[in-house]
Amino acid sequence: MKIFRKLHLWLSVPFGIIITLICFSGAMLIFEPEITRSVKSDVYYVSSSEGQPLPMDELMETVKATLPDSVAIKGVTVFSDKERTYQVNLSKPRRASLFIDQYSGQITGKYERIGFFSTMFKLHRWLLDSANPHGEGVKVGKLLVGISTLIFVIALITGVIIWLPRARKNFRRSISISFRDGWRGFWKGLHVAGGMYALIFVLAMSLTGLTWSFNWYRSAFYAVCGVEYTPRNLEGSGNEKSSENRHGKEGRERGDRGRHGHDNNRRDHRGENGERRGGGRRHHSEFGRWQQVYNELRAQNPESPQITVGAETASVSLGVTGNGRAADKYEFNRRSGEISSVSKYADSEGADKLRGWIYAVHTGSWGGLLTRILWFLSALLGASLPLTGYYIWIKHLGKKKHHKPIATQN
Repeated sequence: MKIFRKLHLWLSVPFGIIITLICFSGAMLIFEPEITRSVKSDVYYVSSSEGQPLPMDELMETVKATLPDSVAIKGVTVFSDKERTYQVNLSKPRRASLFIDQYSGQITGKYERIGFFSTMFKLHRWLLDSANPHGEGVKVGKLLVGISTLIFVIALITGVIIWLPRARKNFRRSISISFRDGWRGFWKGLHVAGGMYALIFVLAMSLTGLTWSFNWYRSAFYAVCGVEYTPRNLEGSGNEKSSENRHGKEGRERGDRGRHGHDNNRRDHRGENGERRGGGRRHHSEFGRWQQVYNELRAQNPESPQITVGAETASVSLGVTGNGRAADKYEFNRRSGEISSVSKYADSEGADKLRGWIYAVHTGSWGGLLTRILWFLSALLGASLPLTGYYIWIKHLGKKKHHKPIATQN
């Protein structure tokens, strides 16, 4: 037991502050989406939802007209909530997107993390390391986060081992937090009992979080789960990216011809707004069939929280409790809009499913609002453990120093 006490202490002391920062910043990120949408409601919500949304190709052309030539539209995400603006996903920078009011056609703003959450995210992942976290070479901040998280797991396990004998003697006292013995008793109870209350939750966060820190751990984690790890296709890669490369330029050229009147035959049959004289809508745009595909998928999946349509591909979020990233994937003919193939989430590779579950467990989103609240409170408790541990340790050192002269006289 003595060796576990020393291991618990001397591993925790040098990494305690970092562990506190990681846990605290993680807790701050749990409700970021809701807070961001509330603070920036004019970006994420329409001013009025009366009437019918404008055609998707018209909206995309409006967005495209504002973009530089080096940036392309990858897709558009439509939410089941009619009050939410359309999210237009861009090719760069990474995870860039704009929001457009589908009823008025007005661009409401771009995706931009609130400064506080941006700082919390960088602190949580890289300890504010200024180096590019996605570049080559060792990133000190990311490495320290990984090592500290690993130390935290060991500290939690050794803490349980130390706690067990006390629990056998007086279980009720071992799980109580009170001021019965003053502030010192409160902080000690918060450290011991609080650690037990948060144990399962912070262990789940730590063990899943380590998959982003070390390749060797990630491979081992997947293997333990009975899944072979395969690198994921980054957003914008695969079929979507290849189709963008094949057809993006062609689509832009067609759009340019339509705007500048280089295609005289088409121009002769259109009015000033680019509409056919017979009243039918144009489909020469690279986005011409997106609305058709969306309508078909929404009719098939009325309960889906969000549907994304891109260049020849689409995804339908399943919206089930658990893996929030679960989605069925579709491919369609860009000329006719006919859906040519579907890849059901149920048939996807084990690595893809596990990857989504890792994220869901790490963030606490797997069980909805209740688990997210539990994760938030547990992360705050996790942040307090090193601080209360320091307090107990310093008080112990002071007590030991106070009794030292008496021991010398004896």
